[in-house]
Amino acid sequence: MILKANGLDFACDTAGEGPDVALCLHGFPESRFSWRFQLPFLAAQGWRVVAPDLRGYGGSSRPDGKAAYRVDHLVDDVVGMFAALQPRRKLLVAHDWGAVIAWLVAMRRAVDLDGLVIMNVPHPTVFRDLVSHYWPQRLKSWYVLFFQLPWLPEWLLRQNRAEGIAKAFLDMAVDKAMFPPDVLEEYRRNALIPGALTAMINYYRANLGILDETAAPIDIPTLMLWGEEDKALDVKLTEGYGPHVRDFTLVRFPNVSHWVQQEAPVPVNTAMLEWLRAKGLAG
Repeated sequence: MILKANGLDFACDTAGEGPDVALCLHGFPESRFSWRFQLPFLAAQGWRVVAPDLRGYGGSSRPDGKAAYRVDHLVDDVVGMFAALQPRRKLLVAHDWGAVIAWLVAMRRAVDLDGLVIMNVPHPTVFRDLVSHYWPQRLKSWYVLFFQLPWLPEWLLRQNRAEGIAKAFLDMAVDKAMFPPDVLEEYRRNALIPGALTAMINYYRANLGILDETAAPIDIPTLMLWGEEDKALDVKLTEGYGPHVRDFTLVRFPNVSHWVQQEAPVPVNTAMLEWLRAKGLAG
């Protein structure tokens, strides 16, 4: 399915039908394929599930230039996708960079959401407060500064048919069996599309000031799912949400990495089901 929104084309995987839409936003260096375990599950709960390749990724439009990947445009993409889908109820499910976008959609009240599911990315203010004094997280975030360099990150990740992309999954994963060669090939192939790696890394280059954003507390029901063995984001980032999210539920998964919804799909889907039922969001 191609979804037209905000002047761009978004390649989407879909499941289910009906008036209620769950929009699933992937992260770096993933694609809509990362939601393969959640699409049928959410459809079974009564949602019409739409998982797009974000701008710059996979089969979606790939605007040129760093400025095209500023977070204001990324938030507008979500607004445009929901507007095109014309849902009755709106659920936003997001991981990694998709979760950054989802936090900002909720913080800005850009969309009248009914629920928010966040996976392994903290609220921007929680991250800012921790990284200001906690050196372990500063060290874990080294790659953000590396990605500010021109051309070199793309060149390194592209070598040997995007071996660096495959290693990003395997090196971080606890259960490496969840990332067999055919799964890694999907991500490698996407990264090798001309211009894709630059677009993907431009998310980091265009948004260094994102932590300065402030907002009133989020009112909508929010579920955070967190793999505790995340090598990029410290588990301390799951703490201190009281001032920022009024209806907050946290579920942590031991022995699971940053790639939580792909590595532990059954526990993740089970936790979502319990939360959806508790919040009146299951069909």
